[in-house]
Amino acid sequence: MVSLLPQPDVSEAERERGLRLMIGEAGFSGGTAALTTGVILTAFALHLGASNAMVGLLASAPFLAQLLQLPAILLIERTRQRKRIAVLSSVVGRSMLAVMAVIAFFSGTGALLAFLVAQVVVCGLGAIGGCAWNAWIRDLAPERQLGNVSARRTIWTTSISLALGLAAAAALRLTPDHSLTRDAAFAAMFAIGCITGLISARIVAAMPEPQMAPLPGRLSLIELLGRPLRDANFSRLLRFMASWQFAANFATPFFTVFIVRRLGFDISFVLILNMISQVANLVALRTWGALSDRFANKSVLAVCAPTYILAIAAMVGASQFADERLVTAWLVMLHIVMGTSIAGVTLATTNIALKLSPKGEATAYVAVNAMVTAVAAGLAPIIGGLLADVFAARELELVVRWTSPYRQVVIPFVLSHWDFYFLLAGLIGLYAVHRLSLVREQGEIERHEMVAEVLNATRRSVRNISSVAGLRGATDLPASLIREARLRLRFLRRHAREKSRRQPLRSASVNL
Repeated sequence: MVSLLPQPDVSEAERERGLRLMIGEAGFSGGTAALTTGVILTAFALHLGASNAMVGLLASAPFLAQLLQLPAILLIERTRQRKRIAVLSSVVGRSMLAVMAVIAFFSGTGALLAFLVAQVVVCGLGAIGGCAWNAWIRDLAPERQLGNVSARRTIWTTSISLALGLAAAAALRLTPDHSLTRDAAFAAMFAIGCITGLISARIVAAMPEPQMAPLPGRLSLIELLGRPLRDANFSRLLRFMASWQFAANFATPFFTVFIVRRLGFDISFVLILNMISQVANLVALRTWGALSDRFANKSVLAVCAPTYILAIAAMVGASQFADERLVTAWLVMLHIVMGTSIAGVTLATTNIALKLSPKGEATAYVAVNAMVTAVAAGLAPIIGGLLADVFAARELELVVRWTSPYRQVVIPFVLSHWDFYFLLAGLIGLYAVHRLSLVREQGEIERHEMVAEVLNATRRSVRNISSVAGLRGATDLPASLIREARLRLRFLRRHAREKSRRQPLRSASVNL
């Protein structure tokens, strides 16, 4: 019989076993997410006849539900049983996925409203359980292993998502739109997601929970939430997280709508793009995890966040090409870039919030971070969905004309509907990057140094797997980066010499 009670003492062997279970559990929770969220969720909503506003509401539910972490804080601090809360909320919430499976055989306003209610329940209980989970893991996982454990969990999640994404894409490609077989395909996805979610809860129940320190006195919610807000550095992190989440979620929930309704591609192609992004995510994760542990999470964010924002803005290019092959290539390239960069963003934002949370106070810090970002991320798709029709009636055309004695070249550049969306999201993202520059984290390095480290890591990886001289030559760094690496090496050597010279002086002062 598995106990849901916390343990006064957790041995090192139990801790390591718990971390192994934590990594393995990611495969099942990742399976649930792969079949019931993201592109599948949007595709299901479109299948039921959802409008842009409804798509925005469904996309906002996971974020606005995070506001339930406020009562979750009180529940955790008063019961001091984080595992019990996490497991029970997971079981009840994921059982609602069975309801969604039944909704697949219906259509119309009633089905959409029932789907929205079920989604709100799933997300709401997930937020309560997530608050308990984050505080629990903060005490279970040693800080030095956070980056590695998070990366390995994400690798498992991405691997499962990739496999199930292939299956989902095949199922949707083989079933005609608005058919009974398409209904059955969506029902099967949500039913399987329910089963894997319940298995995930069972594994979580077997993990050890360190007992929380006794409550020092009467709990004051205002005082509890006030500590993170009075922390100047953590407040700067909150401003970055809020602006970043608003920028990212203003546009990305509507990628599926844009590709299907504006560009005319099938939903199965969107799933393939999503899988390509996940592969890029998987390949990049180990590098980002190692770099975040070696240097700092902010250094990873300084590279990944601007890259992701530029990729969002570059979605405008997909509507500028007349050739479908060019559009396909452009979308594939952007999804590779977004998958690579969002791997670092997701890993680093999770870790930096935990790292800047004082030990023993992680519940309040993580919950405040979740609530602030939830409001921003939740409002973004709602505002986006409401503005969709406004942007649909607007168009801006720019013409580049080159005239010579022999010929005239005219290149039209037309912005309309979702194009405005992506550009506006890019502008908001630039502000978020500015807010990131104000956050302080121990061990951070400059952006150009992190870029050099990424290129070096990539070069080493390729050289390790290739014996082809031509491929090795293709991975050689440009001369400017080589010079920069040499300067950095000289700096490190000089710093080491100065440190060694100072060491005897400190030893002599101690002896005196």
